[in-house]
Amino acid sequence: MVSRRLFLQSSAASAAYVASGLWPAWAANAPGVTDTEIKIGQTMPYSGPASSYGLIGRAEAAYFKMVNDTGGVNGRKINLISLDDGYSPPKTVEQTRRLVEQEQVGFIFGSLGTAPNSAICSYLNENKIPQLFIASGASMFADPQHYPWTITYDPIRRSEGRLFAKYIVKTTPDAKIGVLYQNDDLGHDYLAGVREGLGADHATMLVKEVSYELSDPTVDSQVVTLQGAGVDSLIIAATPKAAAQAIRKAYDLGWAPERYLGSPASSITTVLKPAGIEKSKGVITNLWGKDPSDPRWKADPDYKEWAAFVANYMTPAELTEINATYGYKAASLMTYVLKKCGDNLSRENIMRQATNIKDYVGPMALPGAKINISPDDYRVNRQFQLARFNGVIWEWFGDVLTD
Repeated sequence: MVSRRLFLQSSAASAAYVASGLWPAWAANAPGVTDTEIKIGQTMPYSGPASSYGLIGRAEAAYFKMVNDTGGVNGRKINLISLDDGYSPPKTVEQTRRLVEQEQVGFIFGSLGTAPNSAICSYLNENKIPQLFIASGASMFADPQHYPWTITYDPIRRSEGRLFAKYIVKTTPDAKIGVLYQNDDLGHDYLAGVREGLGADHATMLVKEVSYELSDPTVDSQVVTLQGAGVDSLIIAATPKAAAQAIRKAYDLGWAPERYLGSPASSITTVLKPAGIEKSKGVITNLWGKDPSDPRWKADPDYKEWAAFVANYMTPAELTEINATYGYKAASLMTYVLKKCGDNLSRENIMRQATNIKDYVGPMALPGAKINISPDDYRVNRQFQLARFNGVIWEWFGDVLTD
């Protein structure tokens, strides 16, 4: 194992390379890269408390199969090895080390979860292994100075919290805000964003904040606590299971605050339906892509391509599932980066291409939204659209917001 001192030195050197654009001009191709194959790895919660997100991994695998069926990337087929970690950080560490040290993957792509990715981030950066377009919105994963080999795909949750708070201040300046948040970097980022959005002038609007552990069987007691604090604007910074429980419990209590739902829990299928469609009416969320369940996109070329992909590589039930489009979009961006690499598939060049993207428009993106990534700004998706659930679909309102 490399020493902590050497890790800090290598991370600082890597950050300097990133900031200056002076990555080494050429290096040997990454492990797992041959004349015919690009082997990449990821971990996904196919089991455990966040298993509904496993659909993301299945969609990414399906996308790469489509790419391979049409000739691959510059003549090479993508071999995605996706392992179950059950959303357990120790298991993530075990599976990631297996991917790197036994399977000899070139890099990690799309691994899901804030705590799981936190557990492997230092290991991957220490060994200069790209950790690309991971499924977490924690701000630590958009920090090239400290983690130059790591890029998240999600919008930064701090931004979402900030935008929710600003919207509440603008529309309901006398609101009493409460936050239910997961007790990890995901929830802490949301809470920090809410405080930033309120600012010193409106800090007293935040009257109660209550956390829950991922292992908690329910969040019923937390919801009761928030109701008892007189909250009338509830921000739910949770993953799907807890979010569905919070929506259902609030309704069952006869409590009707304005409810703001973080985008990780915006799936109609895995959150709102389990919570109860009637109980979910009126919930507000942030969308950062086209919702495949929204009929406004039926004639849209993006949607038609999506529908064709689902018809050939997935199941009809997944056509309107927002987590499936997430995987589709992330895999498309990863494929774009690999194409940019040409025949130089060294880890250094893969990272160079991933951190130099200009005005990329991915599939199922919000109208006008573009992805720009630079060596000193690793944020990938930063446009949001507020939407309210009307009992059938997410109904847009207001303008597209940019962080």
